[in-house]
Amino acid sequence: MSKAKILVVDDSPTHLKLSSEPLIELGHNVITAADGEEALKKVQDEKPDLVVLDVIMPKLNGFKVCRKIKTTPELKNIKVILCTSKNQESDKFWGTKQGADAYITKPFKEEELVKTVNGLL
Repeated sequence: MSKAKILVVDDSPTHLKLSSEPLIELGHNVITAADGEEALKKVQDEKPDLVVLDVIMPKLNGFKVCRKIKTTPELKNIKVILCTSKNQESDKFWGTKQGADAYITKPFKEEELVKTVNGLL
């Protein structure tokens, strides 16, 4: 399996580390962003294979970032995993409506993240 370029986006340094480390251990090229605007810029500049995206963030929330990725022709094939503490069915439904390929709620198990990433790549 070829290693992927993955953008991990979270405004919490702790969650950024928890989401990034298992992917780095698998040998993926992980880049990070701390807010929605930075995430969109990195998506456009880096063209990652997959984005692990927090929902509640400053500047632009993850739902808006996801929608922007999925409605931009040259970005729409990038896989997006929403990874958030928003755990209501309505949140999951809304995330899917924005085009998210998967939805993980925090706190998550490392295996769940790895399995979801591997399933999308």
